Amino acid sequence: MPGDTAASRHLASCHLCLKLADASAHRCPRCGEALHQRKSGSLQRTLALLVTAVVLYIPANVLPIMITDQLGSAEPSTILGGVVLLIDMGSVPIAAVIFIASVMVPLGKLLALFYLCWSVSRGRPSNPRQRTVMYRATELIGKWSMVDVFVVSILVALVHLTGLLVILPGSAAVAFAGVVIVTILAAESFDPRVIWDQQEETDE
Repeated sequence: MPGDTAASRHLASCHLCLKLADASAHRCPRCGEALHQRKSGSLQRTLALLVTAVVLYIPANVLPIMITDQLGSAEPSTILGGVVLLIDMGSVPIAAVIFIASVMVPLGKLLALFYLCWSVSRGRPSNPRQRTVMYRATELIGKWSMVDVFVVSILVALVHLTGLLVILPGSAAVAFAGVVIVTILAAESFDPRVIWDQQEETDE
């Protein structure tokens, strides 16, 4: 039915408990959280966070993420360098997990969020359901891209016990953690309801 949406009925969904209530209430009657129909400045805030994530993504992949010190000989290693090293050592499954989680997932998340922002700003109402699914998937898998930072942390803790080999976190670990955190914030700041607003305008 054209115009039959929560916004057109002056209703708002609580982003915390998802209760549908009158938008004029300002506070959710169930959990007391602030109630609003749409996140103000959602698109601009998301784009700003995405640009920040892209800037951090470059040093995260160029700078060493860990430094291996064996008997005084230091050997820096980037994310891709670590993947290649694991492949050479025969640990292909681990290399694949790190490559997917540390390279493909962050890059895919950035591209997906950029596409969603572009499609909303360009007013493309086609396939709102598919774009909503894309957003939900992006929001869900984004947190798993911290795997590389966890691996470095575990290696630092374990290898220090041997005393012969020392692994230190590199500067890329900070940049990479920044990429993950900023992209999580970008996904949270994006309001997927604006996708359906375009569909409503088309139906009218």
